[in-house]
Amino acid sequence: MISVKPLEAAGKPAWDAFVKAHPSGTFFHLAAWQHVIENSFDHRSHYLLTERAGTVTGVLPLFHVKTRMFGNSLMSIPFCVYGGPLAADGESMAALLAQAASLMREVGAPVLEFRFRDAASAREMEDLSDPTWQSRPDLYVTFRKPITEDDASNLKAIPRKQRAVVRKGIDSGLVSVVDDDVDRLHRVYAESVRNLGTPVFHRGYFRNLRATFHDQMDVLTVMDGATPLAAVMNFYWRDEVVPYYGGGTRAARAKFGNDFMYWEVMRRAAAKGCRLFDFGRSKIGTGAFAFKKNWGFVPEPLHYRFRLRAGATIPDHNPLNPKYRLFINAWKRLPLPVANLLGPHIVRGVG
Repeated sequence: MISVKPLEAAGKPAWDAFVKAHPSGTFFHLAAWQHVIENSFDHRSHYLLTERAGTVTGVLPLFHVKTRMFGNSLMSIPFCVYGGPLAADGESMAALLAQAASLMREVGAPVLEFRFRDAASAREMEDLSDPTWQSRPDLYVTFRKPITEDDASNLKAIPRKQRAVVRKGIDSGLVSVVDDDVDRLHRVYAESVRNLGTPVFHRGYFRNLRATFHDQMDVLTVMDGATPLAAVMNFYWRDEVVPYYGGGTRAARAKFGNDFMYWEVMRRAAAKGCRLFDFGRSKIGTGAFAFKKNWGFVPEPLHYRFRLRAGATIPDHNPLNPKYRLFINAWKRLPLPVANLLGPHIVRGVG
């Protein structure tokens, strides 16, 4: 018989063991994200697991994200590109879905969002569920590509034009430094996202990520002498590297700092034994989408699913949404200290 229960501290090792063994498990399903998101953004979590005879058979990380600017949703999980329920069998999946629907009513959320990476889990859910689930395959794609232990092979796999840009970065005298300096990263990242018209996370979020995942992450910074040009936080999961929060200063463009940065992430990750490079999600039609395609990565649709209350619509918090155009243009012109002060209060609701 299947039972559904909330995750407790004593159950986190079993939760993570299930995630690591499940073929659709991702870094973002790990139990530690519960602490990170709650403490960084003050969103209430509802981490659910199913058990049969004391053995974990399914997990579902959920957060209730409610703000005036960006609405009211239950999602798995905010600020992460992958999520959604993982189950060992149909009975466990059905139990998780039923409890999620109950929570949706309990907290009054008009939207329930699952961020599946692969089609298999999404199909499993839909086979058991009702027709109120919707999808938006045009929202996001992910970019994932195998890498080898050989630098020359990895470089050759990059299309010719982008490979030439990477070589310019290599030849420009830049160096990369790997450590856990999230404060330096945040300074670079804050300038980068302000220039794109996007609010920045508060520094405490990066510090929480470092404290929680210190043995599964690092920060790679591209230095031009003593000046940081670009930086990125990387997560390591199974044999994958996931460069996640990264960006470059205006000065990075002239010296190909961003291109050099991602090449250095790939090169160093390959030396550590990683065999898959996960470039993360991008919205179709954005500059980030084009940049990743230029590296020879093939976009793969992300299988996000949404359950909507009557009258609700699928959230569309992305830079191509016309209603954000004026905001983005104005944000780009803000002085950096002002953007850093205001940004964390806004971005916590984007998810």
